[in-house]
Amino acid sequence: MNQAGTIEEVISQLDDIIAWSISNKSRMGYFATLYRRMTVAVQQGIINNIFQDGKRMEQLDVDFANRYFFAWNAYTNNQPCSLAWKVAFDACQNSELICLQHLILGINTHINLDLCMATAACCPGDKIYDLESDFNKINDVIAAQAQLVQDTLCKVWFPLKVLKDIANNEEDAVINFSIGTARTCSWANAVALAHTNAQMTAELTSQIDNTVVALGNKVIDPGLWINLILKPVLFMESKDVDNIIELLKD
Repeated sequence: MNQAGTIEEVISQLDDIIAWSISNKSRMGYFATLYRRMTVAVQQGIINNIFQDGKRMEQLDVDFANRYFFAWNAYTNNQPCSLAWKVAFDACQNSELICLQHLILGINTHINLDLCMATAACCPGDKIYDLESDFNKINDVIAAQAQLVQDTLCKVWFPLKVLKDIANNEEDAVINFSIGTARTCSWANAVALAHTNAQMTAELTSQIDNTVVALGNKVIDPGLWINLILKPVLFMESKDVDNIIELLKD
């Protein structure tokens, strides 16, 4: 898989990953399908001029995506990738996780690791402050698409509807993962990365990677009582990967 150069190429490569996932009955296709929705939404946002700098946003979106493609390609070819993506991809073999846990694992890694790195690379030094508004807008797109997917799944699997929000900003969220909190942490890390030299960047990236791993492990195993709460959802969910991917496309 080559690096993408445009948003159209990002969407095309995501289509390839989704097709591969369907062919291989892989849950890796869950996040790829959500990510495609996010990318199309960003593309539409650029067309509608919702970002301060559409050209810069496309470059950020492409760099953002290429980090995911690099990790996916490395993992599927038994080569090293970031620890956080390895945790997320390894979890795709776990049949005891519900679909939304897989999606949250992907979102966690992509926002908390990939987005801060892509943002710092796109706008190094003090230039990064010019990007804050568009950075927040792209996170709004991610949050909106994640919520739409959750709403769709709630309509299909009743126990999930009873749980309402499985991950949000509320204290009573089933899984303690907040896209809002992730955005705040990602921005802080992006600013730090934008002002570091190469050696410090490597050290800081490693620290961020380890933190994202810890968050991912909490999503995988949120504790005994939460796991029991999620059991009815798991029981009701389709075991057909193709079926779930089709649901996520809607």
